[in-house]
Amino acid sequence: MPISLFTARRLRKAAREVFGWDRLRPGQLTAMKAVMARRDAIVVMPTGSGKSAVYQVPSLLLPGPTIVVSPLIALQRDQVAGLLRRGGQSAVAVNSTMTRTQNEQAWQSMSCGDTQFLFLAPEQLAKQEVLERLAALKPSLFVVDEAQCVSSWGHDFRPDYLRLGQAAESVGRPPVLALTASAAAPVRADIIEQLGMRKVREVVAGFDRPNIRLEVTHFLDDAAKRRAVVERAAAEPKPGIVYAATRKDAEAYAAELGELGLDAAAYHAGTRPSDRATVHDRFLAGELDVVVATSAFGMGIDKPDVRFVLHASVPGSLDAYYQEIGRAGRDGAAARAILHYRKEDLGLQKFFSTGRPDLDTIVEVARRVRDHGTPVTPTELRQETGLSASRLTAVVNLLEKVEAVTTERGKVAPVPGAEPEEAGEQAMRLGTAHESLERSRVEMMRGLAETTGCRRRFLLGYFGERLPDPCGNCDRCEKSAGAGTGNVSGLPRPRTASPERSDHPFPPGTRVRHHQWGDGEVLSEEEQRITVLFASVGYRTLSLPVILDKTLLTAVPE
Repeated sequence: MPISLFTARRLRKAAREVFGWDRLRPGQLTAMKAVMARRDAIVVMPTGSGKSAVYQVPSLLLPGPTIVVSPLIALQRDQVAGLLRRGGQSAVAVNSTMTRTQNEQAWQSMSCGDTQFLFLAPEQLAKQEVLERLAALKPSLFVVDEAQCVSSWGHDFRPDYLRLGQAAESVGRPPVLALTASAAAPVRADIIEQLGMRKVREVVAGFDRPNIRLEVTHFLDDAAKRRAVVERAAAEPKPGIVYAATRKDAEAYAAELGELGLDAAAYHAGTRPSDRATVHDRFLAGELDVVVATSAFGMGIDKPDVRFVLHASVPGSLDAYYQEIGRAGRDGAAARAILHYRKEDLGLQKFFSTGRPDLDTIVEVARRVRDHGTPVTPTELRQETGLSASRLTAVVNLLEKVEAVTTERGKVAPVPGAEPEEAGEQAMRLGTAHESLERSRVEMMRGLAETTGCRRRFLLGYFGERLPDPCGNCDRCEKSAGAGTGNVSGLPRPRTASPERSDHPFPPGTRVRHHQWGDGEVLSEEEQRITVLFASVGYRTLSLPVILDKTLLTAVPE
């Protein structure tokens, strides 16, 4: 019997006997085989499609423990509880909310071989003592959950994630498995680079969630939009999530919904951790009708029956939008994603997308690192420069990317021969390109809100997935179908696949070159337009007739 078939049989048997799963999805099995073959892998699967199984099942068959880096303590707690409940597997977590005795007991359990899974926050891996203890365990797999946090091009970037590649090396460099529900092409590439992944197997499952109806409601007046948000959230089947742009808005909407007699609660980073945990637990337990939240609420919300996700303001990117609406309809039943769109709200998102450090700051940090001569801690650099931790991290990341500094074991060291002024200029160019990409992502969000075609085709095209026909389950498709012929049930209409068009001059996946913006890749095409991702300026949606008439694009041979 071929080895791959033998491995597949072992995986299916383990999934059935331990977790009670009668079958594995094709994407899951493909990724599991890569893990069993000791290969690095990045797995992109829609929310609720079983990404965790990709490491849970192979771990039963691998010799050493599995390390899982997870960003939220609530998420760690849910994952540990899920393993104990579903498969009776031993799992522990080490984090800052546990007592010293509890953390020590967890380490002891791992050292004795009594526990297979250890969940850690990325902050823990900045501690040398933790790295040494992990190395002694000889882990068989290093899992990075919510891997979009690794990428500074991702919508949920977290600086602590940038050291995970070094942490994997420090603990013996087991195979690295990166998991995420939302990662467009540049985000996936950045994750692979930042984690130092080798000979990577990429598994990208379908992004489509056809049971979620996509809808955008347009407003000119902010007061009218705010009234509509409350009225719609109150009228929709429960439970649901409302995403607001600011903490103040989250509190205000929750209060108004509460006055209407609904069990509603606000969730944002400004509330106490204990209060956030209470809201999280009450929502999962079915005790809340609506959670009104900023983007801080989301990861670890494994609730199958969320009937709607309503955005009170436009998200900053299609990555964030897709991740957030994916919390609806995990049970496969009809659900709604409702965006309340006011063009002026895009200005706020553009503000959030601009955070590039200035040249003087970058050069000053580079000089101070050079003048130290020996590795210096971030704490010392913050004291010397007056920069916040997040600002300093952004500068160090840029300097590291242009090879002016290196970071190892939590310290920053100069690269011999690197000149601060030259490094600053290079870092600024890199930062400018990044900012252009961020701005273009905001514009792609505008494109979804203002498109006259199928919204699902536009959304999937952003991720490089082609939908041959209109979806039949978005407001644009319903409008084009004519009054009285819409999808009354709210369930997706069946679609018939169309053959790929071989005559299209720039089909998705084509490498192209623009006379001004340089090289790029075609992501999608619809209604005489194509969307191209350029390395220099980010996403651009271009008119196909204009491109052909003026010969603005040329295909680049592979």
